[in-house]
Amino acid sequence: MISENSAEDASELAWFKSSYSDSSNSNECVVVATAPGTVHVRDSKNAQGPRLALPAAAWAAFVPYVGGDESR
Repeated sequence: MISENSAEDASELAWFKSSYSDSSNSNECVVVATAPGTVHVRDSKNAQGPRLALPAAAWAAFVPYVGGDESR
């Protein structure tokens, strides 16, 4: 995992919020952006703040634990 403290190159990323996010409270969510081999994650309330850059394989392993998949 890489923690990035600057928003350098953030404007080049296409950030999006999951369609599963709770739309009744838009202030409590994270947004993600994908790049070749990397998934970036940041707080939606602090677009210029720190973000995480995860290898795509680490993100793929993480998602089933937060996606509400009851089959795990």
